Amino acid sequence: MRETKGAEGIEARPPRINVQVAPRFQGAVDEEALCRAAAAALSHEGVEAEVELSLVVTDDGTVRELNRRFRGVDAPTDVLAFGTGDEGAFVFAPDELPYLGDVVISYPRARSQAEEVGHSVEDELNLLVVHGVLHLLGYDDQEEADARRMREREEAILRLLR
Repeated sequence: MRETKGAEGIEARPPRINVQVAPRFQGAVDEEALCRAAAAALSHEGVEAEVELSLVVTDDGTVRELNRRFRGVDAPTDVLAFGTGDEGAFVFAPDELPYLGDVVISYPRARSQAEEVGHSVEDELNLLVVHGVLHLLGYDDQEEADARRMREREEAILRLLR
Protein backbone atom coordinates (compact mmCIF):
# COMPACT_ATOMS: atom_id res chain seq x y z
CA MET A 1 0.00 0.00 0.00
CA ARG A 2 1.22 3.48 -0.67
CA GLU A 3 1.00 6.50 1.57
CA THR A 4 -1.61 9.11 0.73
CA LYS A 5 -2.00 12.77 1.59
CA GLY A 6 -4.56 13.55 4.27
CA ALA A 7 -6.94 16.51 4.26
CA GLU A 8 -4.23 18.85 5.58
CA GLY A 9 -1.44 17.59 3.34
CA ILE A 10 0.00 15.35 6.04
CA GLU A 11 1.21 11.92 4.93
CA ALA A 12 -1.40 9.35 6.00
CA ARG A 13 0.21 5.98 6.60
CA PRO A 14 -1.54 2.78 5.54
CA PRO A 15 -2.51 0.36 8.28
CA ARG A 16 0.35 -1.83 9.45
CA ILE A 17 -0.95 -5.37 9.40
CA ASN A 18 1.39 -7.94 10.90
CA VAL A 19 0.69 -11.52 9.83
CA GLN A 20 1.99 -14.56 11.70
CA VAL A 21 1.21 -18.00 10.30
CA ALA A 22 2.16 -21.17 12.16
CA PRO A 23 4.85 -22.99 10.14
CA ARG A 24 2.64 -25.99 9.31
CA PHE A 25 0.05 -23.74 7.60
CA GLN A 26 2.38 -21.30 5.81
CA GLY A 27 2.07 -22.91 2.39
CA ALA A 28 -1.72 -22.95 2.62
CA VAL A 29 -2.29 -19.33 3.67
CA ASP A 30 -2.13 -16.29 1.39
CA GLU A 31 -0.85 -13.61 3.76
CA GLU A 32 -1.51 -10.82 1.26
CA ALA A 33 -5.17 -11.88 1.01
CA LEU A 34 -5.45 -11.68 4.81
CA CYS A 35 -4.00 -8.17 4.73
CA ARG A 36 -6.42 -7.12 2.00
CA ALA A 37 -9.36 -8.44 4.04
CA ALA A 38 -8.26 -6.57 7.17
CA ALA A 39 -7.60 -3.35 5.23
CA ALA A 40 -11.01 -3.63 3.51
CA ALA A 41 -12.73 -3.96 6.90
CA LEU A 42 -10.90 -0.92 8.28
CA SER A 43 -11.64 1.14 5.18
CA HIS A 44 -15.31 0.12 5.04
CA GLU A 45 -15.75 1.12 8.67
CA GLY A 46 -14.16 4.52 8.07
CA VAL A 47 -11.05 3.88 10.17
CA GLU A 48 -8.24 6.24 9.34
CA ALA A 49 -5.28 4.33 7.97
CA GLU A 50 -3.03 5.11 10.91
CA VAL A 51 -3.48 1.93 12.97
CA GLU A 52 -1.64 -1.34 13.49
CA LEU A 53 -2.99 -4.82 14.13
CA SER A 54 -1.85 -8.42 14.05
CA LEU A 55 -3.38 -11.44 12.35
CA VAL A 56 -2.32 -14.85 13.66
CA VAL A 57 -3.20 -18.12 11.95
CA THR A 58 -2.55 -21.11 14.16
CA ASP A 59 -3.92 -24.48 15.29
CA ASP A 60 -6.92 -25.56 17.37
CA GLY A 61 -4.82 -26.26 20.47
CA THR A 62 -3.42 -22.74 20.60
CA VAL A 63 -6.81 -21.14 20.01
CA ARG A 64 -8.41 -23.41 22.62
CA GLU A 65 -5.80 -22.41 25.21
CA LEU A 66 -6.32 -18.70 24.47
CA ASN A 67 -10.09 -19.17 24.64
CA ARG A 68 -9.76 -20.95 28.00
CA ARG A 69 -7.32 -18.46 29.47
CA PHE A 70 -8.96 -15.23 28.35
CA ARG A 71 -12.65 -16.11 27.94
CA GLY A 72 -13.05 -18.98 30.39
CA VAL A 73 -14.28 -21.28 27.60
CA ASP A 74 -12.35 -24.56 27.39
CA ALA A 75 -13.07 -25.25 23.73
CA PRO A 76 -11.57 -24.40 20.36
CA THR A 77 -13.24 -21.74 18.25
CA ASP A 78 -12.68 -20.31 14.79
CA VAL A 79 -11.58 -16.75 15.62
CA LEU A 80 -10.69 -14.69 18.67
CA ALA A 81 -10.16 -10.93 18.78
CA PHE A 82 -8.11 -9.25 21.48
CA GLY A 83 -8.46 -5.49 21.48
CA THR A 84 -6.15 -3.25 23.45
CA GLY A 85 -8.91 -2.00 25.73
CA ASP A 86 -9.19 1.67 26.58
CA GLU A 87 -6.95 3.29 23.97
CA GLY A 88 -7.53 6.69 25.58
CA ALA A 89 -5.48 5.64 28.60
CA PHE A 90 -2.55 4.25 26.63
CA VAL A 91 0.27 6.51 25.50
CA PHE A 92 1.81 5.72 22.10
CA ALA A 93 5.27 6.75 21.01
CA PRO A 94 5.02 9.77 18.68
CA ASP A 95 6.24 7.90 15.58
CA GLU A 96 4.30 4.68 16.23
CA LEU A 97 0.87 3.73 15.00
CA PRO A 98 -1.90 3.13 17.55
CA TYR A 99 -2.22 -0.62 18.11
CA LEU A 100 -5.76 -1.90 17.49
CA GLY A 101 -5.27 -5.50 18.66
CA ASP A 102 -4.87 -9.11 17.58
CA VAL A 103 -7.06 -11.45 15.55
CA VAL A 104 -6.26 -15.13 16.12
CA ILE A 105 -7.66 -17.71 13.69
CA SER A 106 -7.72 -21.51 13.84
CA TYR A 107 -6.70 -22.77 10.40
CA PRO A 108 -8.17 -26.26 11.00
CA ARG A 109 -11.53 -24.67 11.93
CA ALA A 110 -11.42 -22.42 8.88
CA ARG A 111 -10.72 -25.42 6.62
CA SER A 112 -13.52 -27.45 8.20
CA GLN A 113 -16.04 -24.61 8.01
CA ALA A 114 -15.13 -23.93 4.37
CA GLU A 115 -15.84 -27.57 3.53
CA GLU A 116 -19.17 -27.42 5.41
CA VAL A 117 -20.47 -24.40 3.49
CA GLY A 118 -18.84 -25.27 0.16
CA HIS A 119 -16.45 -22.39 -0.43
CA SER A 120 -12.67 -22.04 -0.45
CA VAL A 121 -10.52 -21.90 2.66
CA GLU A 122 -9.33 -18.47 1.48
CA ASP A 123 -12.93 -17.22 1.48
CA GLU A 124 -13.41 -18.58 5.00
CA LEU A 125 -10.17 -16.99 6.20
CA ASN A 126 -11.29 -13.66 4.70
CA LEU A 127 -14.59 -13.94 6.58
CA LEU A 128 -12.81 -14.73 9.85
CA VAL A 129 -10.37 -11.83 9.41
CA VAL A 130 -13.21 -9.41 8.70
CA HIS A 131 -15.20 -10.77 11.64
CA GLY A 132 -12.22 -10.40 13.96
CA VAL A 133 -11.41 -6.86 12.80
CA LEU A 134 -15.03 -5.83 13.34
CA HIS A 135 -14.74 -7.15 16.91
CA LEU A 136 -11.59 -5.03 17.35
CA LEU A 137 -13.63 -2.05 16.20
CA GLY A 138 -16.21 -2.67 18.91
CA TYR A 139 -18.83 -4.78 17.15
CA ASP A 140 -20.44 -7.53 19.20
CA ASP A 141 -22.48 -10.53 18.12
CA GLN A 142 -23.92 -11.78 21.41
CA GLU A 143 -27.41 -10.37 20.86
CA GLU A 144 -29.34 -11.27 17.70
CA ALA A 145 -29.75 -7.65 16.54
CA ASP A 146 -26.02 -7.02 17.00
CA ALA A 147 -25.14 -10.27 15.22
CA ARG A 148 -27.39 -9.32 12.29
CA ARG A 149 -25.76 -5.87 12.07
CA MET A 150 -22.31 -7.46 12.14
CA ARG A 151 -23.23 -10.01 9.44
CA GLU A 152 -24.49 -7.21 7.19
CA ARG A 153 -21.18 -5.41 7.52
CA GLU A 154 -19.22 -8.61 6.93
CA GLU A 155 -21.17 -9.31 3.74
CA ALA A 156 -20.64 -5.75 2.47
CA ILE A 157 -16.89 -5.94 3.15
CA LEU A 158 -16.55 -9.39 1.58
CA ARG A 159 -18.29 -8.09 -1.57
CA LEU A 160 -15.50 -5.51 -1.84
CA LEU A 161 -12.95 -8.33 -1.93
CA ARG A 162 -14.55 -10.19 -4.85
